[in-house]
Amino acid sequence: MLKVLLVAAVLVGLWLYLRPRKPALTGEAEARQVLGVGPDADEATIRAAHRRLVGAVHPDRGGSADLTRRVNAARDVLLGRLRH
Repeated sequence: MLKVLLVAAVLVGLWLYLRPRKPALTGEAEARQVLGVGPDADEATIRAAHRRLVGAVHPDRGGSADLTRRVNAARDVLLGRLRH
């Protein structure tokens, strides 16, 4: 019985690791749409939008991990653009 559970756990882990994921954000426009900020948004506005959204979609608060990753990626894209 223990061997069966161990094999099942390994298979589920492999499936979670290898399953298809949504593609990464394709660009700045998509990142702005995810965060809901305009083209003239400064760093403070981007950070505030990120905090607001992550609070709403975080898995610990009933959201999903995929949405949290997407919001974090959008923040990284937009803040990376501001730093360069």
